[in-house]
Amino acid sequence: MEKKKKGISTDSYKGVRDFYPAQQFVQNYIIDTMASVSESFGYSEYSASILEPTELYRSKTSEEIVNEQTYNFTDRGEREVTLRPEMTPTVARMLAAKRKELSFPLRWYSIPNLFRYERPQRGRLREHWQLNADIFGVTGLDAEVEIIALASSIMRTFGAEDSDFEIRISDRALLESVFDELDVSVDERASVMRLLDKRDKIDDFSQKLSKLTGDKSSKLEELLSRASSSKNLEEVISRLETQGIKNVVVDTSIVRGFDYYTGIVFEVYDVGDENNRSIFGGGRYDNLLSIFESEALPAVGFGMGDVALSDFLETYGLIPKYESTTDLYLCTLTADLVDFSNQLAKELRSEGLNVEVNISNKKVGDQIKLASKKSIPYIICVGEDEVKSEKYKLKNLETGEEKEVAKEDISATIWS
Repeated sequence: MEKKKKGISTDSYKGVRDFYPAQQFVQNYIIDTMASVSESFGYSEYSASILEPTELYRSKTSEEIVNEQTYNFTDRGEREVTLRPEMTPTVARMLAAKRKELSFPLRWYSIPNLFRYERPQRGRLREHWQLNADIFGVTGLDAEVEIIALASSIMRTFGAEDSDFEIRISDRALLESVFDELDVSVDERASVMRLLDKRDKIDDFSQKLSKLTGDKSSKLEELLSRASSSKNLEEVISRLETQGIKNVVVDTSIVRGFDYYTGIVFEVYDVGDENNRSIFGGGRYDNLLSIFESEALPAVGFGMGDVALSDFLETYGLIPKYESTTDLYLCTLTADLVDFSNQLAKELRSEGLNVEVNISNKKVGDQIKLASKKSIPYIICVGEDEVKSEKYKLKNLETGEEKEVAKEDISATIWS
């Protein structure tokens, strides 16, 4: 007896999301808000392919990410290819390629989708979208002040109160001074930085630090605990306060695990009990073009992922209510009125309305229920009387209000 074929699963790939219209509405809201606030600060959008040569990450990113957290494959031309896990190496490649043609300072942003092969959990998936906002070519603290102000402005635009989140800043120079005092090697420093970045998530921090630094570990922990502040941190906080940004605090446990950070770093934290965690972060990374053997290019920026941000917005009730992109539903009382309704829809679309025409052969009551279920705000039922008089009963499906309008007044009435 022939075995019954197993059906293909309807589940999405582990760690990614399907966006049905209601979810896509929220996703568009998040991305559009990120983009509009970035542009309000004078940032210009750039983009690139999700495919990059694997060697780009071997040169720039930690071995852990390359070996364990990237999607790699060999293409038909025997080239090693990676789905990008982050945007910084890509923008470094782009800047190195066109450096002589670009005018600095640059303010750039991008909202790419990124891929990492890791265990899906709250706030972290295998695929996500991330705002990357960066200033290139500025050495002074003006860049740090502006980039943190941009991050704060985005959070406020989403509706967050200052009491909902905290901007925690540190200075990698403080850590470097501790490493210098104890003569910690360059290789050890990179490993210790990554360990420090995970400090709150591991129980055996001291033991792991001892494995990395040997008999220096106890003194290292002592010096790290004493590190408090720096002149640069105090200046950044003071200047942000003059802009009304007062939820900034010094936290020297903030190190940012990536090797390329060189100065002030920061993370934005949800301070509520329900979702107490880092939402996103960034900092200064002045060795951006080092792998391309190009002259150093100062840079300050941050990456804001949509998954952790979505959790934050949901926690504080800041997810917007779904709104249909369709303005008007044309209900047809009989099937022979579909062509007339299509012509009416064409004229209304030319005026800027988004119009859906019924072609379902459903009863009038069912058409109205369908439009309401789709959250379409207005409906007109087209019958012989409407065809003859060119006057239509325009109904607001949310309030139930109905008024008779001439064809030439439909658009204006909906927009009023």
